[in-house]
Amino acid sequence: MKVENPTSRDIADLAGVSQATVSRALRNSPLVREETRNRIQAIARELNYFVNRNAAGLRTHQSNTIALLLFDETGGEDAQINPFFLPMLGYITRSAAELGYDVLISMQQLTDDWHIEYQASHRADGLILLGYGDYMTYREKLRALARANTRFIIWGPTINEQPGHSIGCDNVIGGLQAARHLLGAGRRRIAFLGNTTRRCPEFAARYEGFRRAHEELGIGFDPGLKVDADNLTTLGSRGIEQLLADGRVFDAVFAVTDAIAIDAIHALQQNGYDVPGDVAVVGFDDIPLAAHVTPALTTVRQDIRQASEALVKSIVGLIEGEPVESSLMAPRLIVRQSCGASG
Repeated sequence: MKVENPTSRDIADLAGVSQATVSRALRNSPLVREETRNRIQAIARELNYFVNRNAAGLRTHQSNTIALLLFDETGGEDAQINPFFLPMLGYITRSAAELGYDVLISMQQLTDDWHIEYQASHRADGLILLGYGDYMTYREKLRALARANTRFIIWGPTINEQPGHSIGCDNVIGGLQAARHLLGAGRRRIAFLGNTTRRCPEFAARYEGFRRAHEELGIGFDPGLKVDADNLTTLGSRGIEQLLADGRVFDAVFAVTDAIAIDAIHALQQNGYDVPGDVAVVGFDDIPLAAHVTPALTTVRQDIRQASEALVKSIVGLIEGEPVESSLMAPRLIVRQSCGASG
């Protein structure tokens, strides 16, 4: 067929759909059925139609951009990104590109006014938030976003009366899996490393699962084996040193992140302990490094790819006016040598 200067209206008429559906289909939106999407894209190719994204943005007041905000959890003391989030960057940008969106990545201090900058200035149509540091401060920012009618989706916990929507891991189940595995292996004095205050709700949920596993078997947990600390970058070594200085006897460690677990392994080895012979260690996240330390770390895996795709699909849904629900993903225990596995 031959159409001079084809428009989205021409494609809509030929496909028998609305212009809004054409717009979504040309962005590969999952909100359009695959059959319809393929038909619209075939018509667009036949007409030699292309989307002028700048013009489209001017008409709709949209930037076709998603802002991905990572939060500096060190208070400005270190520029490194939490290793858990690094693989997510690639998956998020690829998923967004498949739906016709660019991604603006920004590192933020939690004290900054990032919550009023992006959507209001049309720099982005919606926000994906990764990491949060102190949750009590973070929650106030979320309330400000909600009051400004900002479209945002959170990677993290779902808390009662929390503004917005979230995609996260079922941390209680993850903690339960880790503790069950250690208890099932005959470990009876398991140290817990991680902050479980209201400022760290994900870690508190992991502790809840850890505690439930002990209750299931009727095994008491010594509260002296629980180490809370705020400095997560050195919590592993500091936690082990504190337990040893206090004369605590333990045969296993469950750390709330892989970074803490790996630090704990190093501290145990430096103090002459064999891992896993003397002390078994389990972490949480399954960051890429977990499989390459010695011994390789047993850990609770959060599916990074699934999480990234769900975050992008959810924020695009919010941008396009579709209903979105918060959800929890199931974690999976990955057994490696730090608990005595042979492979």
